Amino acid sequence: MLPLAAKLAGAFIAAAAFSTAHAQNTPIKFQLDWRFEGPAALFLTPVAKGYFKDNKLDVTVDAGNGSGGAVTRVASGTYDMGFADLAALMEFHANNPDAPNKPVAVMMVYNNTPASVMALKKSGITKPSDLNGKKMGAPVFDAGRRAFPVFAKANKITGFTWTAMDPPLRETMLARGDIDAITGFTFTSLLNLEARGVKAEDVVVLPYADYGVKHYGNAVIVSPKLIRENPAAVKAFLLAFTKGVKDVVTDPAATIAYVKERDGIINVPLETRRLKLAIDTVINSPDARSEGFGQVKGPRLSLMASEVSDAFNTKTRVNPEAVWNGSFLPTAAQLNVLPKK
Repeated sequence: MLPLAAKLAGAFIAAAAFSTAHAQNTPIKFQLDWRFEGPAALFLTPVAKGYFKDNKLDVTVDAGNGSGGAVTRVASGTYDMGFADLAALMEFHANNPDAPNKPVAVMMVYNNTPASVMALKKSGITKPSDLNGKKMGAPVFDAGRRAFPVFAKANKITGFTWTAMDPPLRETMLARGDIDAITGFTFTSLLNLEARGVKAEDVVVLPYADYGVKHYGNAVIVSPKLIRENPAAVKAFLLAFTKGVKDVVTDPAATIAYVKERDGIINVPLETRRLKLAIDTVINSPDARSEGFGQVKGPRLSLMASEVSDAFNTKTRVNPEAVWNGSFLPTAAQLNVLPKK
């Protein structure tokens, strides 16, 4: 039997060693763009599987209430990193040119914007030109509505009018026939319509990406403060996250369990479908496979910056070089996570 003093000394040394090891992990507060739904598995999987901890990071993921909120919370310093629509980030930069801590995008996750126009087949709308003179509906802050001028210009749509509503009413009003068409994220609104009794085969979906709007979608954004003070942590985050993405796109259904752990009342089959729809439409899209996961192309980024400046009527023009920093991306081999079609 060891003397009590020796036992206490051993316990103290063990506790100190644990404390030192724990202290080596950099805390990262991460803000999602939306609730804990299917696509949140992209970030909750590397947390649950310990990939962040393996890279000396202690990552906390919180639900959000929109891309605009994610951008402002990272800008304010409340969060270190986040997930937000690139158009929302561009708008923040252009409207707040003197802000001291403007977040930057460091990895593209949704290579295409998830925005689309949706209508019921019985309306007779089958293509963009059918929207001429129609009554459109969406919340005023909806990403698809904000970018609709780009979609309208590309497809020569005129004479339409807008009806604003709170998000929960958007699909309800379309199903009731109060409006002719809506804008929204495909993997959100399509499933919401089904929940209101509309069959998927009775919905016409016009994705922006298929009709002349090659905007990027959601990206991982980072506070410049974190980049200055701990660039290694940014690189480590993207490496661990990429490993998690590979797991998610390989077996989406298995990773919904990690979303369920964060929100026990989710509908697992519904959120599995939502995640698969997100993967098929914006993560493993033809553009993503062409450009490579996580990356952007300069000419496409510049065109988007110009179109966002016009459509959002920003105070200053968006500078594409100011919103993107690809220097922390993993290697091309490590980014090779998308399954072949």
